[in-house]
Amino acid sequence: MNGWIVIDKPLGLGSTQVVSAVKRALRAGGYGKAKVGHGGTLDPLASGVLPIALGEATKLAGRMLDSDKIYDFTIRFGEETDTLDAEGPVIATNPGRPTAAQVKAVLPRFTGPIAQVPPAYSALKVDGQRAYDLARAGEEVTLRSRDVVIHALTPHASPDGPLEEITLTANVSKGTYIRSLARDIARALGTLGHVTYLRRVKAGPFGLSQAISLDKLAELGQGRALEQSLLPLRAALDDIPALSLSPDQAGALRQGRVLAGIAAGDGLCLALLDDVPVALVDVADHEVRVVRGFNL
Repeated sequence: MNGWIVIDKPLGLGSTQVVSAVKRALRAGGYGKAKVGHGGTLDPLASGVLPIALGEATKLAGRMLDSDKIYDFTIRFGEETDTLDAEGPVIATNPGRPTAAQVKAVLPRFTGPIAQVPPAYSALKVDGQRAYDLARAGEEVTLRSRDVVIHALTPHASPDGPLEEITLTANVSKGTYIRSLARDIARALGTLGHVTYLRRVKAGPFGLSQAISLDKLAELGQGRALEQSLLPLRAALDDIPALSLSPDQAGALRQGRVLAGIAAGDGLCLALLDDVPVALVDVADHEVRVVRGFNL
């Protein structure tokens, strides 16, 4: 089992719990042991696309973590919580309620490269400890601002007049915190806000149309039919060109050797032998070097 299973993660579960569910499904189907990892953490209060890497695909999990993501999220105005979502207690209120036009007018300020301060309740480390552990212990957590990119930020249709809440779609770079984005948008509108709904609709090349529920996962495991939802390893690399190899060239790359005199453009490529992935490679000045080799 080498490839990807995309899960539509339900509310209330962490990403590691979904990894455990996939391992149970593999055992139930008699598939034997396999490396399993996820391609991007989703908080328990978030749902949606969670790519799960199996076998050799785990070598690409880091690349998936670095990919862009798309989220639908709802900001409820008037209250800010300590967690910046519906889980935490309210720490401040504001009677201000923006209109849809006002929200639309402020969104360009949050599109493109921006700096944001991550939530205190996050997995970032402060002096070797998780920020959320310090925050839960009642300690004041100060996190540095970080640079992220908001590729697009689009509001959904809303009624006229002052809004209690609004839903938006955000296409964001790695490291973006939607809870911080919601907080900052609300403050820019002269009020406060927190996230009440968060759903990831795309992670890298994987979308909801490819995702299955945990119930479906368990059903496929029991029926020894997980292959029905297994996407190939190369599905995570659809944004880079393929490089066809001869058997001798494939053998050389598997030994870690550098290929010279290759007619290919510079950059990352997926090296293939008869459509079987051999390695993720870097091409520079007609030389090919292995970035990640695959044992397939």
